[in-house]
Amino acid sequence: MIRATFVTFFCLVYILVIGLPAVIFAWLTKNTDPIYNLGVKGAKLALWLSGVRLEVHGRENLPRGRAALYMPNHQSNCDPPAVVAVIPPVLVLVKKEFFRVPIMGAAMLARGFIPVDRQNRERALAAVDRAVASMKAGNSFMAFPEGTRSPDGRLQRFKKGIFILAIKAGALVVPISLSGASKIMAKGRFVIRPGTVRLTIHPPIPAENYTLEQRQELIERTRQAIISGLEPQEWPAEAEEGVGNGE
Repeated sequence: MIRATFVTFFCLVYILVIGLPAVIFAWLTKNTDPIYNLGVKGAKLALWLSGVRLEVHGRENLPRGRAALYMPNHQSNCDPPAVVAVIPPVLVLVKKEFFRVPIMGAAMLARGFIPVDRQNRERALAAVDRAVASMKAGNSFMAFPEGTRSPDGRLQRFKKGIFILAIKAGALVVPISLSGASKIMAKGRFVIRPGTVRLTIHPPIPAENYTLEQRQELIERTRQAIISGLEPQEWPAEAEEGVGNGE
């Protein structure tokens, strides 16, 4: 708990001391690259202070020169910093509540992150349409296909909206397996245990080869790729084996 409190305090101070000047600079210059770069540096520092070591496999599968949709499984709060520390610059679909955080919310909006209202279907679909337009303009995104953190580290059902985004944008889907993160920061517990997160980047899947009617095939292919990089105890519960679609 002491480590978790210290890392949380560091993040708050970092956002205040580093984030505020970066947001002002972006507002004056219309250049948000410093915001993103400082955010990635902050993420790496937070991982280091947490005692998290990254073991990365498949860097050669990172696409270059084309918009991609990076899809990691979601085990804990250390997942987002672990992924952005490794992949090329991305925008993120983020639940709208995070945009209420002072400074950080302004920074995310300035950069082009898109808020998602999970409680309102129409607004959620509108967010997907905004992301489609952004991807067609050349921006890559990161989104968790499960929609939220796993309560026990096992892979959960996938939400289909993010795959509709991939197909409409004709993007490359890049499955990413995160293994070991739930042992470091279990959902529902304010505790950080130092350890190793294994991050496996799988070969990209061209979503342009699928129609909206074929989205289940894309979901299942992405799901099986992610499962292949997980430990048996992180596989879906038996009742959900082979189930790729969500609500």
